Amino acid sequence: MRTLGVMTARNDASYRRSMEVVVRSDRGLEIGQVLCEAGDDALSHLDQPTVGSIVRLVSDDDVEGIDKIDSARSKKLEICQRHIDALNLDMKLIEVEQLFGGERMVVYYLSEERVDFRELVKALANEFSTRIEMRQIGVRDEAKLLADYGDCGKPVCCNTHLSTMPPVSMKMAKLQKATLDPTKISGRCGRLKCCLRYEYDNYVDTQKQLPRVGSRVVTRNGTVKVLNQQILAEQLLVETEDHRRMVIDASEVLSTIKPQAGKSKSTRADENNSTKRTNGALRKTGSSSSDVVSGDSSQSQATASAENGQQENNLQNRESSNVAPNGGKNRKRRSKRNRRRKQGPGKEDS
Repeated sequence: MRTLGVMTARNDASYRRSMEVVVRSDRGLEIGQVLCEAGDDALSHLDQPTVGSIVRLVSDDDVEGIDKIDSARSKKLEICQRHIDALNLDMKLIEVEQLFGGERMVVYYLSEERVDFRELVKALANEFSTRIEMRQIGVRDEAKLLADYGDCGKPVCCNTHLSTMPPVSMKMAKLQKATLDPTKISGRCGRLKCCLRYEYDNYVDTQKQLPRVGSRVVTRNGTVKVLNQQILAEQLLVETEDHRRMVIDASEVLSTIKPQAGKSKSTRADENNSTKRTNGALRKTGSSSSDVVSGDSSQSQATASAENGQQENNLQNRESSNVAPNGGKNRKRRSKRNRRRKQGPGKEDS
């Protein structure tokens, strides 16, 4: 897997860009390519780079050793896969990397769960007589190892200049007005393309300087409403007061009209004002307004009494309808008591 590192060189040695060199890192002897001088600007773009030293330029013997390692890679993959199948491990073998010095062999694999590969490491160490390092990677790292060219026709970014793969979200694609078809905005790894992250910060900074969608702005031709933004071109799609739509530059905006308070507050204020005006009018009219109010109150009292009478009748009907199974005798007794009450106290009562 390609990594970026800062390698020191002897004072009497000079190296130019694209030179092949043998370096010693914390992993062992490796083959590297000179990119540039490690100045302050170059170091500011690196996050915890590999540290080591340059041993020498690549010689003819080194080239033969590299070819030998590359030719044996496919065979080593077959041997590793055979041991994985024998141990019935839930993992997908991706790549095998043999270091130039032969100190270790790195096995890259994919797995959704944790894998107990202790028996596998023992079997591979006996097979190749070297130190085995197992490294679990993701689908983006798989593309970094195996992918060649992207949809743009150039080598994939993760295998060329990207030292760390930045996080990419669908929000970035929406802001840049990119198509939301997953097949068109996904890279070789099946995830969102890393290039969506490159211009995102510029889009965010430019959008902050533009009026928001839905706001009203003042231009030389009058007041218009913003319908859409073309962030990269710094243009606005607006609608005029006579419902005409046009595209204007952001530089034509003179000022932005601040939105008023919420509708609920304004509506409440209008209702309070109308109530005050009505009360003031009633106080000015004097007796006529009081007559109207008293008439309304008497009418409401009559209506209330009628409703109370209706409720009493309904209650009596409900009581008369809720009669027990021997309701005949009960009715007779109740009717006798009612007649006694109407006639007044009799002899028996006295």
